[in-house]
Amino acid sequence: MAGSEMPLEDLLKHLERLAANALTLWDLPAGAAARLINVSENATYLVEAPGNYKAVLRVHRENYHTRRAIECELAWLDALGTEQVVTTPGYYLGRDGKAIQTAGIDGLDAERFLVLFHFVDGDAPDESGDMTGGFEELGSIAARCHNHVLRWTKPERFERLTWDVDAVFGETPTWGNWRDAPEVDDEVRPVLERVEATIRERLERFGKAPERYNLIHADMRLANLLVDDTGTRLIDFDDCGHGWFMYDFAAAISFIEDDPSIPDLKAAWLQGYRTVRELSVEDEAEIETFIMLRRMALLAWIGSHIEAPEPQELAPGFAATTARLGQAYLDRIGSA
Repeated sequence: MAGSEMPLEDLLKHLERLAANALTLWDLPAGAAARLINVSENATYLVEAPGNYKAVLRVHRENYHTRRAIECELAWLDALGTEQVVTTPGYYLGRDGKAIQTAGIDGLDAERFLVLFHFVDGDAPDESGDMTGGFEELGSIAARCHNHVLRWTKPERFERLTWDVDAVFGETPTWGNWRDAPEVDDEVRPVLERVEATIRERLERFGKAPERYNLIHADMRLANLLVDDTGTRLIDFDDCGHGWFMYDFAAAISFIEDDPSIPDLKAAWLQGYRTVRELSVEDEAEIETFIMLRRMALLAWIGSHIEAPEPQELAPGFAATTARLGQAYLDRIGSA
C-alpha cells in the first residue's frame, strides 16, 4: 500500500483496529469480526458473524480515490447489474444510509473511506491448467462491458482513474516511475526507454476515439471472476477508469506476459469478444502495445509497493523479463 511512510507491519496493525471499530457503522449481526484477506492498493477484510454471515470490507488506501470517484465506481456496478450486463457484487448501506463510510483511528494521519460489499460465493477459474475457456469468457464479458459504456449515460461529474500514457509514463505516474523499480539497471534501462518511446508514438497515432477508449474494468483477470452453479460474477472494480478497451486484455494477463500459452489465451479472449462485439483490425493490431504498456505499469507498481509481500515475491527478475519482452515487441513492430 504505497502512499504511507509507515512500515507495512505497523500500518496493518492500525488498519486492523480501524476495521474492527468501523463495523459499528453498519447494522451487522452480533459477534461480527473482520479478518484481513488481502492487501494491495487497499486492505480487504472478510467480515464474519455467527449464523454463517459473511461480507467483504474494503478499507481504501489513503489518497488513491476521492469519495466522488468511489461513488462513480458504485454507480457503474449498479448499472451493470441492473441492466444484466454482468453480475456484480452488491454493497451494504451504513446506518446513516450511505454506501461510503469514513473512519479514523489514532496512529493514522487521515480518515479512510470504507465500503462493505456482499460476500460472493464461488471460485475463480483454475489457473493451473487449460485457461482458454476462462479467457473466452473474459473476452465476452469485456465486450459486454464495453458495449454498455458506449450507451450508458454516466453520472454528472464522473470521476475515475485514467489508464493512458501519461498515467504510466507522465510526470506524476499513478503507480510510480518504472525507472525506480528493483533491478532496473544499465542493461535493462536502454531497452525500456525505447519501449516507452515506441508506446508513446503508437498510441498517439492510435488516438482516443470513444469506440476504442472509454470506461474499462482495467483489472479483468481470471482471479476477479467468481463462478458457481448460478453463473459468473465480476468483482474488484477498484481500478476501473478511462482507458483503451484492449487494455482489458493486457490486464487479463498481468504478471504472466511471458507464459508460452499467451497466444492461445489471446485467441480465446478475442473469440469470446467477437461473439459480442466487432473488433477492427487496427484495434487487434495494437494489443501488443497495450500488453507492454501494462507490463511497464506493473514494473512501476512493484517498485512503488515493494514493502508488500506480493511485490517482493515478484521483483526478482521482473525488470529483466520486461526488457526481454520489450525487445521482442520492438523486433516485431519496429521501434520509434
